[in-house]
Amino acid sequence: MSWTDERVELLKKMWGEGQSASQIAKELGGVTRNAVIGKVHRLGLSNRATTTTKTENKAKPAPKVEAKSKPTPKPAEPAAKAAAEPAPKPLPPRKQIIPAGQPLPPQPSANEISPEALAKVSAIEKKAKRLSLMELTERTCKWPVGDPATEDFWFCGLPVQQGKPYCEAHVGVAFQPMSSRRDRRR
Repeated sequence: MSWTDERVELLKKMWGEGQSASQIAKELGGVTRNAVIGKVHRLGLSNRATTTTKTENKAKPAPKVEAKSKPTPKPAEPAAKAAAEPAPKPLPPRKQIIPAGQPLPPQPSANEISPEALAKVSAIEKKAKRLSLMELTERTCKWPVGDPATEDFWFCGLPVQQGKPYCEAHVGVAFQPMSSRRDRRR
């Protein structure tokens, strides 16, 4: 299906009359509702002059229908209506977006590491070789220290434990027994 001049003119006319995209697609034939919407946007017709917004609809008074058998109910008092409706829930605060290259703020840790392990790590990091990424080998501890976005970032570099990527102290922090991890999930 191609958009001929006649079909485009019919589309413009029907859109200006306030017809829906589905109605226009049905009238044109061989075209989907989405194709009509796409063409409308490409033609720049997306703003209809004949449409009304919901606020305009509310502002117009509804036609009165007289009912002789039933008396008209009195409008509810605003105070009673406000008390009946629950207050809207406040939205949770949005998480701050941190630009790329900026250090992350301290995160609460879900892992609870024993004080002994932390003491051992801080003692080991004083002896660390402070290697760069290019200096690492399969025999050096690959535990990162510091913020990668800063110049003061390095890897431990001490000899690794057999079959592990870290030295003995960092293995104690990185690899925890299964039972303690299972207990944390509860």
